[in-house]
Amino acid sequence: MEFVYVTKRYDLFDLSFPHGFVAAREDDRVAGWTQRIRDKGFFLERRQAEVDSSFKQVIPYTLVVHEGEVLLLRRKEAGGEARLHGKLSIGVGGHINPVDEVTEPGAVLEAGCRRELDEELVLETPYTLEPVGVINDESGDVGSVHFGLVQIARCETPDVSVRETDVLEGSFASVATLKELAARERGRLETWSALIIDQIEAALG
Repeated sequence: MEFVYVTKRYDLFDLSFPHGFVAAREDDRVAGWTQRIRDKGFFLERRQAEVDSSFKQVIPYTLVVHEGEVLLLRRKEAGGEARLHGKLSIGVGGHINPVDEVTEPGAVLEAGCRRELDEELVLETPYTLEPVGVINDESGDVGSVHFGLVQIARCETPDVSVRETDVLEGSFASVATLKELAARERGRLETWSALIIDQIEAALG
């Protein structure tokens, strides 16, 4: 039985829901949403959270950046879910679980983010985490039950590699390359990644 960190939809939003990527430096609501998640979040059985859109599962979604280039990840055919084979992503993300709980109030969000990075990647470089916005997509069943907290992991050197090389590969890509991918092969990009690339300059700051 898996438990994931959620917040009640009516505790998170006011009268309207955001769509797409919302940059923190362009919209004051981002700080408010993040604080509500810290104050009102709790753990719920994932089986219930996946089918009940009155809850939002909170997903740290981290872009790994070095000197303006973004780590672009591709899922290989050896991965478990066939629908994800060949999919491209610029975000490392996953659910926050009870293992991420720490003593400092609200620190569960950063703890979950760092755990996901360590599970997916080998970062042989110092890095800093910077919250840059949120992402929300109400257009489908999956998006309606998730809410992304978007961070940038700014790396001092490009010494970043994929941990599970049998299912994933990655390399740094320029902003121009990402925009070209979004324009020509949008279907290959994970939805959240495509929405962030649409506003990549706002995300990178």
